[in-house]
Amino acid sequence: MTTVHPFAMVCCHQGAEAPLKTQLAATGWRLAFSRPGFVSFKHSSDDPSRQLELPRNVFARTSSWSLGNVVGDRTAELTERLLALLTETVGERRFDQLHLWARDRLPAGERNYEPGFEPLTHAIAEDVHRRLAASDRVTADAANRIAEIGESVLDVVLVEPTRWMIGWHSAEAFPPSRWPGGFPPIDFAHDVVSRAYFKAAEAILWSGLPIKPGDVAVEIGSAPGGAAQRLLELGLRVIGVDPAEMDPRVLEHPGFTHLQARGGDLKRSEYQSARWLLVDSNVRPDKTLVTVGNIVGNRRVSIEGMLLTLKIGRYDQADRIPGWCQTIRGWGYSKIEVRQLATGRCEVCIAARR
Repeated sequence: MTTVHPFAMVCCHQGAEAPLKTQLAATGWRLAFSRPGFVSFKHSSDDPSRQLELPRNVFARTSSWSLGNVVGDRTAELTERLLALLTETVGERRFDQLHLWARDRLPAGERNYEPGFEPLTHAIAEDVHRRLAASDRVTADAANRIAEIGESVLDVVLVEPTRWMIGWHSAEAFPPSRWPGGFPPIDFAHDVVSRAYFKAAEAILWSGLPIKPGDVAVEIGSAPGGAAQRLLELGLRVIGVDPAEMDPRVLEHPGFTHLQARGGDLKRSEYQSARWLLVDSNVRPDKTLVTVGNIVGNRRVSIEGMLLTLKIGRYDQADRIPGWCQTIRGWGYSKIEVRQLATGRCEVCIAARR
């Protein structure tokens, strides 16, 4: 399937639009339309034969080829206009999946807002799926299924209740391209110690680190224990490093050891058994990297991979990310991926492997 126009649409956290626009401009994508949490782009290339790829970026939660937009007052009206738009742009083409979601209403954490699917969005997705399936436009048995690699996905973003942006993409091996709205397949109703549970769960799924039961993971900044809770569920042995108290549900787990100290204050021998290192501390990125560098640079430590959450603080600090990655490469970690997690806030997660 080819694009009708070299337009792409991207969803992101509210607040991340500025670095997203700046960084994509350097690769030929210029701004077409923008709302908080949603940006569309047109590629500057005038060569129609040039094979374009969807924009990838640290701050891009989703990327789709844009087919246009529909406007209306009711779901039925919008869906009819969506069907007409598909006939106009892609003919009789059918899609394997329908992914429908709303752009973020607020910045993550503001007024306790957490990005994700809300009940009204679920209801709209079910209604739209029924109508599209009846018209033989979508073959999946329900909306918002996780796509298989290679499947074609019809993307519908509720930019406003009365304005939907329509696009499509092919699901790739890159996990978030298969997730509806780029949100990880996590049970958000699960009883968790803290929201760090969800960040750890998403980071593990996204990064593809080959974590397996019995592995030893060290987590710096572990209190109160959300991330450790997820690691323990996966069967890992976890060493939590934090001067603060841990939640009893984690502390009492037989696979958990609490070292009540700061990561940089421990003897390096405490890290010798670890295969994985997770860090999510409320300190400046430079300070976090100094601590981690001193640990992994020790010849007695052989940590294979890391998930490092670095607090940006302000999005105008995003230009420092390449420097942080270069520092990590200098420690011998050649495989590095960076992403702003859907479950994160004004921070980035760096996955690194040797």
